[in-house]
Formats: sequence, structure tokens, C-alpha cells
Amino acid sequence: MKMLSPKHIGIILGALYGIAMRVFIEFGNTMNFSSLVTISFMFLVPVAIGYIRIYYECKANQSMSYKQMAVKTWQPIFVFLLVSVATLLEGSICVAMALPAFMLFASIGGMLAGFVHRTWVQKDKKVLMSVAFLPLVLSPLEVNLLALSQTYEVKNDIVIHAPIEVVWRQLADVSYIEEGEFPLSFSQFIGIPRPLQADMDANGVGAIRTSKWQKGVVFKEVITDWQPNQHMLYRFDIDPDLIPDNALDKHVKLGGEYFSPLYGGYYLTSTSDGHTRLTLKTTVQDNTSFGIYSRFWGEVIFQDFHHSLLTLLKKRSEKAV
Repeated sequence: MKMLSPKHIGIILGALYGIAMRVFIEFGNTMNFSSLVTISFMFLVPVAIGYIRIYYECKANQSMSYKQMAVKTWQPIFVFLLVSVATLLEGSICVAMALPAFMLFASIGGMLAGFVHRTWVQKDKKVLMSVAFLPLVLSPLEVNLLALSQTYEVKNDIVIHAPIEVVWRQLADVSYIEEGEFPLSFSQFIGIPRPLQADMDANGVGAIRTSKWQKGVVFKEVITDWQPNQHMLYRFDIDPDLIPDNALDKHVKLGGEYFSPLYGGYYLTSTSDGHTRLTLKTTVQDNTSFGIYSRFWGEVIFQDFHHSLLTLLKKRSEKAV
């Protein structure tokens, strides 16, 4: 039987390490000593995967450049994430959001392995074990001692070639959105369902606006401020238990443990040439520990969704003139 090369050993063991950590931390989450939504899993596990990949190839290939080390570490990352999706451990949304961080920190781990091998080879195996076990050591501390939360506002606007009163009529009730009517967007590409329609049960403060999306997603928006032709503000009333499990990945589920929109609103102002500037704002709560990284993704997804929805309202308003 032909022996596996150090390259293939590194790829296989790196991917197996990632899968094992994914399963172990998921199990640990039920006992409150670990979580997937932690710095330990998001950033330190890929460091270890990258380290494992290059640790083995360094034994047979001493001439690798640091650039080669950085790129080669992506091989077990891709295998790990592909297996996670194929076995339904993860959904497409979480994988898309995690991929840039996994690639970056795997590269750091690979270059660290190359550096240690070249400068501290007698401690090579000890460093490998330390890097591999570090997420297991830090994850319980992070889950029980580190509680980070941030709230931020995402804002987009668009100029519509229609009078304010025409645009206003498009906001409360949004009739069924046909397949080709809603602009294609990045958020749809990664698996986020698109909106289908919205219906109001009344007008004014206290009214309920029910939004329906693809995959059975339904949630409510309670009107908190209602000024016709000026603004319509609301707070989100989302029951995560009513959102199907297959609609959104559980770690980015609306109203879930880690991520939820809190408030939203439309603002209308007249431009100097008689058109309308429509602004959409959403206030988002993020309970992950990822800081700038999770905010970046929140901004990307909501900006993308805002843009698509405003474009739809622009087309409908201008068509109604």
C-alpha cells in the first residue's frame, strides 16, 4: 500500500481536527462550557488547522516560502467546510460568513508552523499540541466570563422620481413580490430568503405590519411612530421559535440568541426638484464576541438587503406615477 505523503497527511488531519472540534464544541454548548460563536472557534481553530497542515509538509519540503505556506493551509479549510455543509453541521450562510476569517487565520497558523520549524525545531511537536488544545482551554473561559454585545444602526437611502404621497402608499402594505421583481443580491446568493409581501392590520401607532419571506419566515413589526408622508417607525416583534429551522442558520436566526434586528423605520423627504428621498434604517443587536468582524458582516447583509428593498420600492413608486 502506498504511504500517504506529508502533504496529504496534513490535509486529512487538519480537516479531521476541524470536524472533531466542530462536533465537540457543539456537544459542549449543551453543557455551557463551549460554543461555536466564540473567538476560540472562529479564529483559533483555523489557526490550529493551518498549523497542522504545514507542520507535516515541513518535514518533507524545507523550501516552502511563507506565501506557499499561507495558501496551502486553505486546502483542509475547504475540506472541513465542505464536509460541514454536506453533513448539515453548518448552513451556507454561516459558511459564507466564516470563510474569510477561516482562510486568514489558517494562513497565520501555517506561517507560524513554518517559522517554528525553521527556528525552534526541537519544540516543534510541543507547539503543535499547544496550538491544537488552546481552543479547548479558552472556550470555557470565554463562554462563562466574556459577554460582549453591540448595537448599531444600518442606514441606506435612495432618490425616487415620484412625489412623497406616491412613495408613502408603497410602504405600509407591500403586495406580493414576484420572482423577477426583487433585485438579485449577495444575501440571496449565500442563502438568506427574500421577502414576499407585507400587510398592515391598521394604520397608525400600534398597528401590526406582518412580513412574510421565503421558506416560511414570518415576523411582525409594531408601529411606534406614524407620520403620513414623513416617517413610519417600528420595532421588530420576532418569535424565533416560529421561524423554520431550515430557513436561516441557527447562529444567525432572526430574534435568536446571537443576532436580532430591534428597530426599523422609513423616512421620506422632498428633494429640491420635487422628487423623494427615501431612507431606511435598521437597528441591530449583535451578541456574538466577534466585534468588528461580526459588525462588518451585519453591515454587509443589511446594506445589501436595504438596497434591494429600496430599489423595489423605487420601481413600484415610479411605475405608479
